[in-house]
Amino acid sequence: MTSRLIVLWIFALALAPISTFAGAQPALRPSSNQQSRENQQSEENQQSEEQELPAAPSAVLVDKNNRAKPAPPPAQSQQPPVEQQPPASAPPSPARPGQAARQETDAKPPSSTTDAAAAPDPGTASGPPPATTPPASRKSGASTTASEDVTTIRVPVNEVSVIFTVTDKHNHFVKNLTRNDFKVLDDKKPQPALTFFRSETELPLRVGLVIDASNSVRDRFKFEQEAAIEFLNQILRPRFDSAFVVGFDTVPEVTQDFTDNTERLSHGVHMLRPGGGTALYDAVYFSCRDKLAKSAPETLAVRRAIILLSDGEDNQSHVTREEAIEMAQRAEVIVYPISTNVSGVKMHGDRVLERIADATGGRAFFPFRAEQVANAFTEIQDELRSQYALAYRPVSFQRDGRYHSIEILAQNRKDLHVRSRRGYFAPNP
Repeated sequence: MTSRLIVLWIFALALAPISTFAGAQPALRPSSNQQSRENQQSEENQQSEEQELPAAPSAVLVDKNNRAKPAPPPAQSQQPPVEQQPPASAPPSPARPGQAARQETDAKPPSSTTDAAAAPDPGTASGPPPATTPPASRKSGASTTASEDVTTIRVPVNEVSVIFTVTDKHNHFVKNLTRNDFKVLDDKKPQPALTFFRSETELPLRVGLVIDASNSVRDRFKFEQEAAIEFLNQILRPRFDSAFVVGFDTVPEVTQDFTDNTERLSHGVHMLRPGGGTALYDAVYFSCRDKLAKSAPETLAVRRAIILLSDGEDNQSHVTREEAIEMAQRAEVIVYPISTNVSGVKMHGDRVLERIADATGGRAFFPFRAEQVANAFTEIQDELRSQYALAYRPVSFQRDGRYHSIEILAQNRKDLHVRSRRGYFAPNP
């Protein structure tokens, strides 16, 4: 019995290390796996905690900048606003208040001025805005336009110029006279000297063909149209002279503006159709003020004339006869009326035409037959090629806006007759 116990005890001692080792080994294995899992879980928890915890302010700025850089909107990348420009282009930023001030200051000029000032070129952002001088040039351009709209009749305000013709007792033109053959009276006062004198055949000609298209001229209207066209074909020199066509009944109408093209002028004449009332004075006034007074630059000397085909009757005008004559004198226009009265008796309208011609230095024609209209145009053509021009400075010149009479006399030649306009209007004070 005792020996059996001893054997069991020895066997137990022998098995004790193995059982202890075998029992400890399972205990170590779970500890290692647990440690691995705990490490992995600790790392995951640390990452999750790092994601959930708030970062430092500097990290927030860096994170925001990193997030803004990868995906900017396409529209902002094509046209970046001024606020998002890099610090290197900082000069435009101070310019914005100035630009806003310019926009408020330049509220009245055109919008293009504000746009140009508010949108400087990025390539020249370091320099001054390029839109500082154009407003001044635009202002001068506006004043130039405004000055062009004003009718300026006389360039040298203290000098009077006169175009005139000289005929002998047989009504033939005299073309070989000099300045010493003439004397000028201004308000009946002799003028000491002439500042300018020459024959006017080489000066450009500006002609207005003003045709009465009212019912009163219907009878021979077509023949007068053809005679007027032939006159223009004969008198105009290409690239030197020019003419326009105005037809009138109750109102004047420009059917062809200034041109040296006789085909266009012919078309303008053929466009006229008779009918309606008669506004003769309005037509003369309009042709002088709106056409001939503006027909040439101020520095260019030209001859201005109106060929007026009418019976002289007026029943629709808004201006008077004397107002029409005054405008012709201010514009330095010579009027050559051709009467369309075929009755054979001098009517009231014929006396009106004579008054207009005499006051402006022209001559009235009274053809009683249609065939004589062409002869009248021929005589006008000869006169326009036989003119003189002179200029003088009145001794007692004043800017008073008053009317002053002019008389040109041929010295030591009583057989000569000088025809010119009767006077002029001085500039206003």
